[in-house]
Amino acid sequence: MSQVLDTPPPTQAPADDDLAALAARHGLSVSGARPSLPDYVRQLWARRHFITAFATAKLTAQYSEAKLGQVWQVMTPLLNAAVYYFIFGVLLGTKKGVPDYVPFLVTGVFVWTFTQSSIQVGTRAISGNLGLVRALHFPRAALPISFCIQQLQQLLFSMAALVVILLCFGLPVTASWLLVIPALILQFLFNAGMAMIMARMGAKTPDIAQLMPFVLRTWMYVSGVMWSIDKLTKKDHLPHIVTVLLRTNPAAVYIDLMRYALIASFHAKQLPPHVWPVAVGWALVVGVGGFIYFWKAEEKYGRG
Repeated sequence: MSQVLDTPPPTQAPADDDLAALAARHGLSVSGARPSLPDYVRQLWARRHFITAFATAKLTAQYSEAKLGQVWQVMTPLLNAAVYYFIFGVLLGTKKGVPDYVPFLVTGVFVWTFTQSSIQVGTRAISGNLGLVRALHFPRAALPISFCIQQLQQLLFSMAALVVILLCFGLPVTASWLLVIPALILQFLFNAGMAMIMARMGAKTPDIAQLMPFVLRTWMYVSGVMWSIDKLTKKDHLPHIVTVLLRTNPAAVYIDLMRYALIASFHAKQLPPHVWPVAVGWALVVGVGGFIYFWKAEEKYGRG
């Protein structure tokens, strides 16, 4: 005689909407989900002390194994400036017609190094710190912002040497030196935005970090670090669009603003038209846009 076993009917898995409603009823949320933009800003502000402490620690450790230690924070851009002076100023003659060429060159090198280093460290901000990203829960934008603060701190060390150079070459201390503060704030916002853009791209495609030195070197050569953009664009051989691109190049804009603030022989007529609105525009567009671009991929960092 056969025996029929009664089996319970198969249970149906709850729908996604039911699970979402259940989670909401008990105050649960998806682990690692991207917060809203206002919440993300508040989380970053709440961790401001971590961001600054992390930047200071990275700066201190950067030259910890070198015998000269933190002296290299000043020596590195000064040695770069010396090399550029010999190659471009002496051999290629770009110093002709440029008053106070040494302060002109050193200012350009220091300001450019701030942008260059911020982008380079920003590119590796996520891909180079995957252990930290995967181990701790915090807004990931804290990393590229912290690295930019580190580069700003390094620039401030270099500015002390720059002041000594300016005084040694007989340049007076004037009220225009106060313009350094808004110029640096705008440049920092621009650099932070670029660092966050490159951090997201570098997190997805780490090979970008290998390409960036070539891109940055090309950008440096067209940013008037070693030569005068104003002097070149006064000639008629350049197409108008090239002139506009050279004068509105964000790196060149911030370099020119710093030169105008610190070097008495660098006059307002050498600045590109509407230079302050252009500087503010670059800072807001790239700074805010880069932040939003980075935030949109917040839940993906460290999961690839």
